[in-house]
Amino acid sequence: MRTALLQSPGRPGSIVENLKVLDEAAGRAAAAGAGLLAAPEMFLTGYAIGDDIARLAEPADGDSADAIAEIATRHGIAVAYGYPERSGERSETEGGGRVYNSVQLISADGTRLANYRKTHLFGCFERDHFTPGDQPVVQAELNGLRVGLMICYDVEFPENVRAHALAGTDLLVVPTAQMHPFQFVAESVVPVRAFENQMYIAYVNRVGPEGEFEFVGLSTLAGPDGVARTRAGRAEELVLADADPVLLAASRAANPYLQDRRPGLYGSLV
Repeated sequence: MRTALLQSPGRPGSIVENLKVLDEAAGRAAAAGAGLLAAPEMFLTGYAIGDDIARLAEPADGDSADAIAEIATRHGIAVAYGYPERSGERSETEGGGRVYNSVQLISADGTRLANYRKTHLFGCFERDHFTPGDQPVVQAELNGLRVGLMICYDVEFPENVRAHALAGTDLLVVPTAQMHPFQFVAESVVPVRAFENQMYIAYVNRVGPEGEFEFVGLSTLAGPDGVARTRAGRAEELVLADADPVLLAASRAANPYLQDRRPGLYGSLV
């Protein structure tokens, strides 16, 4: 499946403008033969927008989800996008619903296939604005591949990605807001995660300055052989590469990490 990665800062604070950016990218990606367009972490609203996160948060089936379903249907392409999710669940400390850092996958026919809430929050900024999710593996079937969802910091925990591997994820989609000076994650960690877990990983980053952060770009689609099939630079761009199920099957046969595991030895990890 050809996969398009939208490396973009979007337009922080403006859902309307970000939907326009997504619409334009979906048209270009579909014209290039892509079956999936992935956008960065918190793409719908912007990442470093402070208290506007809570103000702009929406439920998974809210107005923006409907708008993105229309974009997906009109262009004939599935879309995965990051956004702040407003849940009806109430916490002991919050007066309203909880807010999660989420990613949603919508199919080319507009169906909401999967919604994942970030389980590992990074730094004080995220802990101040979000509630952590508690479901580590979220998947959906898309164009013959089992697609898993994860967000940014989550992929830096090997247990997280291994859980997806054991659950049969073929393509792990990871919207991210990776900032300076942690670019080695995009350059080195992500390809290694793909190799050691025998899957494709689509790591799609924000880019440029936003608030106190400097996002580094370097979005990539890494293959099960540890090779980056595409690599963006440090500017706003749309990059594409294929997640090939034939190569995936051959790589898994040649690198039987999952079969050679000895789980009985790993009890001390938990």
